Amino acid sequence: MIDRCEGCGENATLQCPTCKKLGLPSSHFCDQACFKTNWGNHKLKHKQKAESETKTNGNFAMYPGYSYTGPLRPYPRASRRTDLPSHIGKPDYSEDGKPISEIESRGIGQIRILSTEEIEGMRVAGRLGREVLDVAAKMVQVGVTCQDIDDAVFEACVERECYPSPLNYRGFPKSCCTSVNEVICHGIPDTRPLEDGDILNIDITVYKNGFHGDLNETFLVGTVDESGRKLVEASYESLRRAIEQVKPGAKYRDIGGVIQKYINSCGFSVVRSYCGHGINQLFHTAPSVPHYAKNKAIGIMKPGHCFTIEPMINEVFGEIICGRMTGPLLLLTGRGRHSLNTRYW
Repeated sequence: MIDRCEGCGENATLQCPTCKKLGLPSSHFCDQACFKTNWGNHKLKHKQKAESETKTNGNFAMYPGYSYTGPLRPYPRASRRTDLPSHIGKPDYSEDGKPISEIESRGIGQIRILSTEEIEGMRVAGRLGREVLDVAAKMVQVGVTCQDIDDAVFEACVERECYPSPLNYRGFPKSCCTSVNEVICHGIPDTRPLEDGDILNIDITVYKNGFHGDLNETFLVGTVDESGRKLVEASYESLRRAIEQVKPGAKYRDIGGVIQKYINSCGFSVVRSYCGHGINQLFHTAPSVPHYAKNKAIGIMKPGHCFTIEPMINEVFGEIICGRMTGPLLLLTGRGRHSLNTRYW
């Protein structure tokens, strides 16, 4: 059977890739010029398909035509909070989203050795960050939305006179990251209710007296299946083993080998696209701390260094998907399977 062009009726040689992804009947065109000419009418099919799915599952069609890797879908989000009291100290990116001091430090590569006073500043930020994370943790249950958790995080930061570091960092619209199931990291809180069996990572950073305190934790919502629980346990154990390597004179590049060896033995895989990082007066800085073996990280640990170890572990081996959805970079497993992120600093 000869395929006919949807635009002019001539013999077709091209097929619309979006129709194929959306599971629509095949649409064919004779050439690129004809496809472009008829695009205005043709794309209505994609929109109608997205609207049909929305009516069926009740979800919000925020990104019509987007090829999702798993069953998770975005829900509506509240606008960015701007009601932070003026007396609370703010990082340089709070207004325009640009971390200028961080950008200017790029390329230097030198790992700062913090003074006794600076280390104490980090401890204060870390303790307050832990308090805020505990507030978020108490809310985790079936039916609660990540937007509810984000609101609680914002209020907990204000109560402690901290700035929620993720807020407007490179345009990020929320006070914390909430990554559910196949979302590896940078999940944006929305109004989707948590469901029984979800795995949720909450990533908190607070900015207090010029220092960032960064930490996260993963939570099981309701009854999680055995494979999901094993993933959480393996991720935590890999972090514990990595922490054992931290001492003056150790090489940053060796941490990844310890993590990957254990994770691979459990049948899981390590995300290579993101790594641990230095943290102090800057949210992200040197050193880089990869979580996989045979990396090229530079540097030797010394007293006064402050950095994160945050292995991100996937349930299956394979690709990951990076998706820019109106700004912030969202990382998804390529096969829509569970992913875990744990952190220590």
